[in-house]
Amino acid sequence: MPSVSAQQNRSKPLYTAEQRMRRDASRWTLVQGVLAPIQFLVFLISLALVARFLMTGEGAAEATASVIAKTLLLYTIMITGSIWEKDVFGHYLFVEAFYWEDVFSMLVLALHTAYLAAALFGLLSVEHQMWLALAAYAAYVINAAQFVIKLRAARREMQGSTDAASASMHRFAEAAE
Repeated sequence: MPSVSAQQNRSKPLYTAEQRMRRDASRWTLVQGVLAPIQFLVFLISLALVARFLMTGEGAAEATASVIAKTLLLYTIMITGSIWEKDVFGHYLFVEAFYWEDVFSMLVLALHTAYLAAALFGLLSVEHQMWLALAAYAAYVINAAQFVIKLRAARREMQGSTDAASASMHRFAEAAE
């Protein structure tokens, strides 16, 4: 049986009406919407390059450059995402609506940062650096899935409120006839 807090979280909307208006008005909403698919595309390219290196031993420089590019995009999306949370919810990170996504994002950042440190300071062999990159990428995929699930829930929530409003208007019109 789900806990009381789990039941409350399911019934609690992701955004209040005021937060939804701030979300829709924030320029950072568009920035996030542009950066997320770009980061995912860079991730896919980098994943292929890292896999190629691990399977063949070739392309270390390209794989390394791709992981660094992916990491820089991650930093960018995290900074702009924090600004977006400030615009919409009033503080930079760990807002209730995205708390667990933000917590897991810290793991993703830590793993990517560990990769950067290993690559920049030669702390691991290139092969071990690529395995670390794969661990960071696995965490990234989980985190991206968290956000996609949350955003789909918000879309369903919005659709539900639109359907409810439409049904109410329909009942009102029938009553007026």
